[in-house]
Amino acid sequence: MSNKKYNKNFVIIITIIAATGGLLFGFDTGVISGAIPFLQTYFSIGDHVIETITTAGLVGAILGAILGGRLADRIGRKKVILASAIIFVVGAMGSGMSTTPGSLMAARLILGIAIGVSSFAVPLYIAEISPAKKRGALVSTFQLLITAGILASYLSDLSIADEANSECWRMMFYVGVFPAAILLIGMFFLPETPRWLMQKGLETESRAVLERIESAEMLDSELNQIKTEIEKSKDVAGWRELLLPRMRTPLFIAIVLMFFQQCIGINTVIYYSPKIFLLAGFEGNVAAIGASVAVGVVNLLATLVSIYFVDKIGRRKLFFIGLSGIALSLVLLGLCFLFHQSLGSAGKWTSIVLVLLYIIFFAISIGPLGWLIISEIFPQRVRGLGASIGSLTVWISNSIVTFTFFKIVNVLTFKGTEVTVAGEKLGNPAGAFFLYTVIAVCALIWGYYYLPETKGVSLETIEQFWRKGGKPRLLSKF
Repeated sequence: MSNKKYNKNFVIIITIIAATGGLLFGFDTGVISGAIPFLQTYFSIGDHVIETITTAGLVGAILGAILGGRLADRIGRKKVILASAIIFVVGAMGSGMSTTPGSLMAARLILGIAIGVSSFAVPLYIAEISPAKKRGALVSTFQLLITAGILASYLSDLSIADEANSECWRMMFYVGVFPAAILLIGMFFLPETPRWLMQKGLETESRAVLERIESAEMLDSELNQIKTEIEKSKDVAGWRELLLPRMRTPLFIAIVLMFFQQCIGINTVIYYSPKIFLLAGFEGNVAAIGASVAVGVVNLLATLVSIYFVDKIGRRKLFFIGLSGIALSLVLLGLCFLFHQSLGSAGKWTSIVLVLLYIIFFAISIGPLGWLIISEIFPQRVRGLGASIGSLTVWISNSIVTFTFFKIVNVLTFKGTEVTVAGEKLGNPAGAFFLYTVIAVCALIWGYYYLPETKGVSLETIEQFWRKGGKPRLLSKF
């Protein structure tokens, strides 16, 4: 077997095992969607309590993102991912065993910590262990596994859902234990990243890992480049380095990019898709969950498209194609709900098509690109901390969007456009979708000036570019 093929296979194996953290991220994010109708029946709770339970997981993710960044830089990417796997197991078991809405909130909070840690630690780990030419596709595997996890949660919920048994939600949560066990066992056999090892002065160990990743002719060059960049930043670390003038641009990019990723409303669809489809005219919880499975399938397939193109046509082109499609899909979806009475049954199917288009454009662009870019743009010594700040932005923004969705729906419902579900008049989500459209247009304008093209650029070259004060959209010409 050639050295090149051996390296390729080894990196792929590492990526698949580590990206199981993305599978758990997606599964534990999406599983609440199918459980919601049964939780409301079992505990006799309304939308406000459901928002609180859902948001509890996001608060946990904020804590995970805050605490995990410094730990990843201090003890290593591998150990932090292992810790998250253990927390995933505890959180999944606790969710299924919950006896009150309060105990379920606590379990979801624990699960959220694991989600928050894995959301930055896994793409960071993959980015640092990937060859530059394949880094985009390999890191985007994390987003692919997120979509696979969401789809798995929808399929699992659909197979378990039982209109005659309101307690079926327990098994929905228990299923999450199995992928957590796979991640825990698999990570024990994976190496630490060569860049983190070099940062800690473990050059022999770093070389040993690089020998299994890089081709022989690139080995010494890559090793020297890593050593040089670590040497340049040896006098500063942590917040002190992250707040230096040259770091303001990558920090700004990470925060704003991940803000836009969430505030275009993606997780209103992921968390509340059965509810949205009920508003669109589907009858019964199982039917609404079944319609949501289509969201999961399309999300997965579109992410595969993104992985194929991200290292071919680049980050910026995918970003602009995707955000343009997102804005168009959202405004049409808003119009569909606004005129739902005149559209009749056709509106139900039109809304599904538009939701799927929205998912497609998200999954080929800002969905995977957000996680990829925040894992690329920071220097080695603060890459964990920087990526965790990007992740923290995701979970704060996600919490706000999730907690306010039904409130925005009610506030922005145009008089006379209310939606009737099971004889009850409810708010119309059209206004919320129009609001997300405006945010998507703002993201397009921001992206023109600030989104860097990192395709094929080594992590060390990106660091050098910030040292010279380069403008983000000119990175590819450096």
